[in-house]
Amino acid sequence: MRFFKSTRAGGAGRSAAGKREANRAGSPLQEAEPLSPDMELNLAKIRATTGNSPDLIIRTIRIGASGTTKAAVLHTDGLTDKEIITRFLESFMLHARDPALFRELNGAESPWSPLQMLEDFTLTLSSVTEIDNFQALYDNLLSGNMIILIDGFGKGLSADTKGWEDRGVQEASVQSVVRGPRESFSENLATNIALIRRRIKDPKLWIESRAIGRVTRTKVTLMYIKGIVNENTVAEVRSRLDRIEIDGIFESGNIEELIQEKTFTPFPTIYNTERPDSVAANLMEGRVAILVDGTPVVLIVPVVFAQFFQSPEDYYHRSDYGVIRILRYISLVITLLAPALFISITTFHQEMLPTTLMTSIAMQREKVPFPAAIEAFLMEFTFELLREAGIRMPRAIGPAISIVGALVLGEASVRAGLVSPAMVIVVSITAIASFVFPSFAMSIPIRILRFALMGLSAFFGLFGVFIGLIALNLHLCSLRSFGVPYMAPFAPNIPSDRKDAIFRFPLTAMRTRPVFIQSPNPVRQNTHSDPDSDHRREGRES
Repeated sequence: MRFFKSTRAGGAGRSAAGKREANRAGSPLQEAEPLSPDMELNLAKIRATTGNSPDLIIRTIRIGASGTTKAAVLHTDGLTDKEIITRFLESFMLHARDPALFRELNGAESPWSPLQMLEDFTLTLSSVTEIDNFQALYDNLLSGNMIILIDGFGKGLSADTKGWEDRGVQEASVQSVVRGPRESFSENLATNIALIRRRIKDPKLWIESRAIGRVTRTKVTLMYIKGIVNENTVAEVRSRLDRIEIDGIFESGNIEELIQEKTFTPFPTIYNTERPDSVAANLMEGRVAILVDGTPVVLIVPVVFAQFFQSPEDYYHRSDYGVIRILRYISLVITLLAPALFISITTFHQEMLPTTLMTSIAMQREKVPFPAAIEAFLMEFTFELLREAGIRMPRAIGPAISIVGALVLGEASVRAGLVSPAMVIVVSITAIASFVFPSFAMSIPIRILRFALMGLSAFFGLFGVFIGLIALNLHLCSLRSFGVPYMAPFAPNIPSDRKDAIFRFPLTAMRTRPVFIQSPNPVRQNTHSDPDSDHRREGRES
């Protein structure tokens, strides 16, 4: 069984990526222009390019025994750690006139250049790189690094001095759990990488970084475990990222929209999470994580439909707790079909209900002026308004608005005869069921499809509902996520992978990675005999 479509080789993808990077560098600012040996000319160009921005700090000093050689230290205020820069300047100024460190160029070649002396003997920072063009200078300068330029050299040094304020590691606010780690990702890319490194202490956890966005130059990082991940998946992710040509990337949702499958679908074909433990678990299964600087949400590919109904908490309790996962599938059926079934049965198929129940519903609807379909659409639309308002309301008045919406509007609508009590119950159960999904990304398409099925049931009854479900199943079975069938392990049928689909089997039963991932190392748990059984066998032999 072959899941992956043919993709170009990784080397070809990287060479093409280099060409595209060179094309991106050819922006109106001509950032790829090499640095000039004339330091004043470089500083003038930097000031002109940045509009002489007040947050660009340029400190010029003189070095050498006679003080004729100029040097400049550049950094961006607010993005750097001022304490680190201050300590460096103190050391730099202390040794700036030392002739043994900074030999002046007098026609004879010196054993070391001032840049080499700085890098090898003076700079105590952990990360120092050499730059020779304006593109690298702007990327480092506007990322929080300190730039050092010396007159007479067409190169400079970039030192890691990042130190802006961030939110830090906090408790997960969306994907919360009762048992398990509480920490979530932050907007700092280095912090997010460290959170994953803490869980996977393996040198085969490889990281690839690239800058995407002609203007924003947003840092995007790939993470995968070499030897476990399928190389075709990594090559496909690289290819799609390298094809992105856009001015700016501000959130991982921008990347998700640009690299997702081109098939028109409301369903997400890329998984997103704010939990480091979830990312680590998916990496161990052979998936690829995509981290974007400036956002606490990490993307994971490839993904299957069943993954959106799995919670990290399923794996921190006993395996029998995993039976609760079936409630999420039941909630999927309720939130998708409950209003549509109520409309079709009360409008076209009243004989399917017991006489007593049908009589009760008819008495409730006696004074309602609208058909069941209009009534359902009105209630669902009102609830969606309340949901959106509750998300964007200030926290101080949010609970009050929820109480007004749930009690006052609902009770008043029933007393005024606009809706029936049965319809209020159906819409309430539907709303509660829609919040059961562990992934918020899956609730959005279900909400959209619910209105489509309600429309089919209003015109064609249960026949329209069944036609809609058949079309939905055909559409889901046609989707793929980076070469992997979206409905695996159900379509195609992979019995061994169903151990973690509807139910969660014990960890001892899940000895292999998912087959649809096609990992080159499918075994994740070695089979060992039970020590107790060994003792019992030895006792029988004796």
